Amino acid sequence: MNRTNRDELSRTAQRRPDARGFSLIEILVVIAIIGALAGVTIPMTSALLASFRSSGDMRSVSNGAAVAKMRAASAFSRSRIYVNVSARTFRIETWSKASATCCWTAESGDTPLSTGVTFSYGPVTTPPSGTQPAIQQAPLCTDDTGADVAGTACVVFNSRGVPVDPAASFAPTSLDAIYLTNGTTVYAVTITATGMVRTWSTPPAATPTWVHQ
Repeated sequence: MNRTNRDELSRTAQRRPDARGFSLIEILVVIAIIGALAGVTIPMTSALLASFRSSGDMRSVSNGAAVAKMRAASAFSRSRIYVNVSARTFRIETWSKASATCCWTAESGDTPLSTGVTFSYGPVTTPPSGTQPAIQQAPLCTDDTGADVAGTACVVFNSRGVPVDPAASFAPTSLDAIYLTNGTTVYAVTITATGMVRTWSTPPAATPTWVHQ
């Protein structure tokens, strides 16, 4: 290759854009865009995951109440969903008739609520329409001797699958409910006098707008 050709190739290379990679400015622009997108999407994703976890807890409690109802009928005894409010757990228990003294026997291990979810109705002051006259968790659970257990809430079903009130000689009741919240939504699991389990949700406001799930 003669000198003239080499000079021509050199001039052509100088005119050609550099194809070896991205410039520092281009990389910084891309990083800034990714950071802006992450700043928007991460909080939205976190809020969405928290909503999924809390609504899943509501369904778990609802399913637990339904299982307790069926268990009472199959065992021809009383069964209950036992909520430990302070520990944020719940389980299914059945009244054993195996001995004269009897006792509550756990049918399952304790199921914990998700992180950030508690058994509470927060600032809400009114229950779902047609459920309770005043908002409150289900009555305190009782131990084997009939004494109240602090920091608990229980929904008890008789052998016909009807919710009953242990404090009123196991008379049928329609006042039972279990509330839980993640701080941004309040959920309710209510039980009618016939044993129908229903679920609700509302924003955490003093005057709620309950929506049947």
